Amino acid sequence: MTKKKVPSKHYNKLVKQYPKVFDAHKRLGTELKKAGPLDEKTVQLIQLAAAGAAGSEGAVHSHTRRALGAGASAEEIQHALLCLISTVGFPRVMAAISWAGDILKGDAK
Repeated sequence: MTKKKVPSKHYNKLVKQYPKVFDAHKRLGTELKKAGPLDEKTVQLIQLAAAGAAGSEGAVHSHTRRALGAGASAEEIQHALLCLISTVGFPRVMAAISWAGDILKGDAK
């Protein structure tokens, strides 16, 4: 099993280089979550699905961790991604499910 890198060196470098930008980004995310009735688990599953649709491996890893932390089960995580097939296509969804599996199995890069 490989050691988890949370967050990446690249991300940490950018945070140090542009602290005000990343602070504003974090505050925006907090305010967006408070803006409506969705619970944290639902928000994380939506963000996970968006990451999968965008084809972002790092974001899928991150939002899989966050969804698990918000109480989502492995089955809910896989279902959230599986529901994307008719929208973004089978290959992209299979990749996203594989990336989520890295975290679900504890094998994140």
